[in-house]
Amino acid sequence: MKKLFGRANNYLSLVKFSHTVFAMPFALVGYFIGATQPGFGFSLRTFLLVLACMVLARSAAMAFNRYADVSFDSINPRTAGREIPSGKITRRNALVFVIASSLLFMAATAFLNRLTLILSPLALIIILGYSYTKRFTPLCHLVLGLGLSLAPIGAYIAVTGTFALLPLIYSLIVLTWVSGFDIIYALQDDQFDRDAGLYSIPAMMSRREALDMSVALHSVSFLLVTAAGLVGQSGVIYWAGALVFTGMLVYQHMIVKPDDLSRVNMAFGTTNGLAGVIFGLAVIIDLLIL
Repeated sequence: MKKLFGRANNYLSLVKFSHTVFAMPFALVGYFIGATQPGFGFSLRTFLLVLACMVLARSAAMAFNRYADVSFDSINPRTAGREIPSGKITRRNALVFVIASSLLFMAATAFLNRLTLILSPLALIIILGYSYTKRFTPLCHLVLGLGLSLAPIGAYIAVTGTFALLPLIYSLIVLTWVSGFDIIYALQDDQFDRDAGLYSIPAMMSRREALDMSVALHSVSFLLVTAAGLVGQSGVIYWAGALVFTGMLVYQHMIVKPDDLSRVNMAFGTTNGLAGVIFGLAVIIDLLIL
């Protein structure tokens, strides 16, 4: 039993399950926007299927990223202790996990509606394809943001079977927000990326310029948060959550400096994790009480 729990923990670590907080709140936002539309309502079955799709798609993407990057992770001192380079999980088993998660994801979408099923291969192409973008473009951060941005619009489609403007705005919030903080995270590997011939915004420019790019993306996030509130005719709870979210964006840029990366992990994980959860809860509560 102890060995079984140990293997389970290895796989949870492989997919960084704790980082689900970045996309899950926005998937729930998409779900509740759909569920509060006229003619729709809360469905436990749909709710659980949306959660399953979110977890399975993200697990497939993270495991594939580790599978694809093992040759780089094994020579990077920061990542050499990860599950595949350290031998805790074999590369073959990681690939099996990716395939199983992907197939289960598509199976789950089949129980939702036709449009969700039709779009599921495209979603997999985007989230799995991200793992190779760092080999040829510094825009890899935007591709990562695009992958996570599928959560709100995907959840909305899962409920309604249609597209709509408001969940699309939330998807754009996720795209710019995630892309911005991924640039901050990538500062840790700027020199390694240059030496390994990998592309990233920090590797292509100075740290100051990279941080300025992150600020620009998060400034767009702020504008989109404002737009979502106006389009959704949101109430005071939304705007309180938006204020906290914006404050967290500002805070992470205050604690990470070009010559001081000691608090990158705090900015990347703790600050953005709290920002996503608090803002997501505020949006959902505001939707339910309107």
